[in-house]
Amino acid sequence: MSQGAAERDGGYGSDMARGARVLGIVLAGGEGKRLMPLTADRAKPAVPFGGQYRLIDFVLSNLVNAGYLKLCVLTQYKSHSLDRHISQTWRMSAMLGQYITPVPAQQRLGPRWYTGSADAIFQSLNLVYDEGPDYIIVFGADHVYRMDPRQMVEAHIASGVAATVAGIRVPRDDARAFGVIETGEDGKTITRFLEKPAQPPPIPGDEAHAYASMGNYVFTADALIDALRTDSEDPASAHDMGGNIIPMLVDKGDAAVYDFAANDVPGATERDRGYWRDVGTIDAYYAAHLDLVSLHPVFNLYNSDWPIRGHVPPLPPAKFVLGGRAYESLVSAGCIVTGTVARSVLSPDVMVEDGAWVEDSVLSDGVRVGRGAVVQHAILDKNVVVPAGAHLGTDLGRDREFHTVTDSGIVVLGKGEPVHRHR
Repeated sequence: MSQGAAERDGGYGSDMARGARVLGIVLAGGEGKRLMPLTADRAKPAVPFGGQYRLIDFVLSNLVNAGYLKLCVLTQYKSHSLDRHISQTWRMSAMLGQYITPVPAQQRLGPRWYTGSADAIFQSLNLVYDEGPDYIIVFGADHVYRMDPRQMVEAHIASGVAATVAGIRVPRDDARAFGVIETGEDGKTITRFLEKPAQPPPIPGDEAHAYASMGNYVFTADALIDALRTDSEDPASAHDMGGNIIPMLVDKGDAAVYDFAANDVPGATERDRGYWRDVGTIDAYYAAHLDLVSLHPVFNLYNSDWPIRGHVPPLPPAKFVLGGRAYESLVSAGCIVTGTVARSVLSPDVMVEDGAWVEDSVLSDGVRVGRGAVVQHAILDKNVVVPAGAHLGTDLGRDREFHTVTDSGIVVLGKGEPVHRHR
């Protein structure tokens, strides 16, 4: 759907849903403890990714590209950076009734924070009542992927069920790390929703794979409201969408799976079709960056038919001087490279000085790598300064004395963290 078509649709999107009112709710309140120190000063959805994006830009791009232009982003922990990014980057047309608005915990039901993702929506039902939608999209804010949500909404409307859950096919051994969807013989009706099962049930007709939940849901609005009210009265509930609301509707036989493999995104290639990554850990976050930089990337940022949108700072083009070079890398605006960059991602305004070597690394905005310094297998958050001649990633034993180092050997420095100089 073009931007013009989306505007004529009033921001509700979907050909089948034309005339139906669809509200999008993005859950963006997670702490992201496993991404420390990148989340020491910001919410997980606000963590930079891919040079010039934030993690939340992927879900918002998918929804906006599909023509859904009435979106509420529910925030909670350390939300200032996220709120600012949404307010400055994601501006819709108020004249056409479109909006993407960050909604902090408002404590409408008493002096308490959200106790779970379902409670976040329950405490924010005023947003639903104000809009009066027929259907509600509830998507997570911290995954890297492309998806056309229109097709999932259409499948939901056609099914007539209360809830539709997006499922991705993963090898059964890998599915133990996810919430797993078991279906009936029809391959659609959800019969059980299992949290990290030891023996994930296979997909009917595909014994090698199981459906892992992507954390993306479509609900018929009245059914969701009723389920949230019932859940709010259960003192034993964790008030979680995947852990409580979906199982409640599964028990009623009123939930179906949407196979992500059936989603056809405009401009997708065979190599990146069906790509989805949960970047909830430092190692997963690092690996997802490496997916971007090869000659034929596993995830292609250059799909103009389904662009990933984000904030592009008003900086001059990247510059390579005095023999500076980069290969198999993403280099953003404002960067000046005099040294060598290999298989790395550089955010805006990064400087790599003469004789410096940056390899297999992710450098956020404003990072400075001094003359002759070496940075390998590292993630450097904003404004980190690597002094001339310093080394990161070449002696992990020494690095562990002063910095965060994952079990797989990724050195991670938080915002502005000083670098201990050693060779």
